Amino acid sequence: MEQPRPPGQPSVDRRKVLFGLGFGAANAALLRQLGTGSGETVIASGGAGTSAEGGDRVATTLGPPVVTDPPSLTDETPPADTHVYDRVISGGRVIDPESGFDAIADVGIDGKTITAISLAPLQSSGARIDATGMVVAPGFIDILSYNPNGYGEWFKIQDGVTTNLCMHGVDVSGESFFRQVEQLGGSPVHYGGASDNDKVRNTIAGLGVFDEPTAGQIGEVVRGARADIEAGLIGIHMQPEYAPGATESEVLAHAELAREFGVPLCVHARYSDDLEPGTQAEAMNEVVRVAEATGVRLHVEHINSTGGTGRMTEALATLEAGRNSGLDLSACIYPYRFWATYLRSPRYDNWQEKYGIDYGQLQVAGSSERLNASTFPAAFEENKLTAAFTMTEEDIATALRSPWVMVGSDAILEPAHNNHPRSTGCFSRIVGKYVRDLQVIDLRSGLAKLTILPAKLVEVGAPAMRRKGRMQMGADADIAIFDPTTIIDRSTIAKPQRPSEGMKWVLVDGTVVLSPEGLDRDVRPGTPIRSAV
Repeated sequence: MEQPRPPGQPSVDRRKVLFGLGFGAANAALLRQLGTGSGETVIASGGAGTSAEGGDRVATTLGPPVVTDPPSLTDETPPADTHVYDRVISGGRVIDPESGFDAIADVGIDGKTITAISLAPLQSSGARIDATGMVVAPGFIDILSYNPNGYGEWFKIQDGVTTNLCMHGVDVSGESFFRQVEQLGGSPVHYGGASDNDKVRNTIAGLGVFDEPTAGQIGEVVRGARADIEAGLIGIHMQPEYAPGATESEVLAHAELAREFGVPLCVHARYSDDLEPGTQAEAMNEVVRVAEATGVRLHVEHINSTGGTGRMTEALATLEAGRNSGLDLSACIYPYRFWATYLRSPRYDNWQEKYGIDYGQLQVAGSSERLNASTFPAAFEENKLTAAFTMTEEDIATALRSPWVMVGSDAILEPAHNNHPRSTGCFSRIVGKYVRDLQVIDLRSGLAKLTILPAKLVEVGAPAMRRKGRMQMGADADIAIFDPTTIIDRSTIAKPQRPSEGMKWVLVDGTVVLSPEGLDRDVRPGTPIRSAV
């Protein structure tokens, strides 16, 4: 299926001219080009923007970036001018998407904490990063990743990710999840995750994906999810498209539990096509009903591939109407025109009719092979992970312009490289392609989708996240420093292991994990992100 050509893509020469002006002039030029106010995000505090659990909801207020006093999470005064910091990041364009702070500034770090942001130079004890010509942003938060495996996390670092949240569900119990990361020798990124309904309903109640539970079995499964949260998991994931037996009653019961603990219910919606019976519109209406009935903070996973495929405007309008009535609804996307899953999954049932595509729109992950009628049966027998080109650039752009839609990869690279390229390039692709090249959204809005929006989704039930996703005094020193002229993804379906480029420095809790010399694989500063209980 032919996809529409994205409008307004500037040439490479134009970018060279823009950023060849010098960083100060380029900064102003970039703001003029991208900072028109369209799609700008600010964060609400209190009032109508406050969720039932007491946390802030993402507002839809628009406004241009402003240079303000350096933002702070606390009321403490900055250190004296004579203070010598453990580390200083100097001369970069420091952006805090939450407050709107956007200026050339120095960042002072002591230990694991940002202790100063200053328009005047700061003194360091010798550990200084020259960020001239670069953007200094909060470390990116992958809201929709999978279990750390000791391999894929390093590619996340190269993509600017400092916190890997497996809100698509972890494939083990809560206790086992944290223990497994410890057994890997730790992690270069922070890590946390959600209880996986499909796993719990199978291991606790013996339910298959097509089995509808009795009331008693729903109780068993909910108790299993409760145990996961009490063990430290920070949300609940449900995927009724892959587990069609999960009834709306089961979803409601888990929503009540999530509401009790102040954690989000993250839902892979029930339908990804528009064939009756069971359409994407029905799937979006179901999640709104659940939020309305329970008051849960409900997050729609990868709405571009489930719920909004070919109908993004309508899907967002359904959720927006719910938000306008006071419901705490959000969604995420990954910025690609294709999704990927295993050929024997229910998602591929009747795939040609459901998605209006043919064999030529299927590509086996980790290869350049496009399937055809003769090769499909063997690939199906082997249950190969296969990408399906079903989405449009228009839908991606529409979703990115919504101020409450964030970004999540829905993947982590495995050593066999049998993965979607979103596992390694998702976040640099947002900044390089959709902010810089296509100018779909401005830079601060793009960064908000990678930082403060995911932080706020989970921070009520996961207190550690209240210090992440921010470039503010008192925040954790999780920082991504990148070259705005070169940052871009390089991974493809055939070669998902190609790391992003343009990310120069990444700090996790104040520790340098990536520098221009490369990854420091001897450090593991990542910490577990646990629930409040």
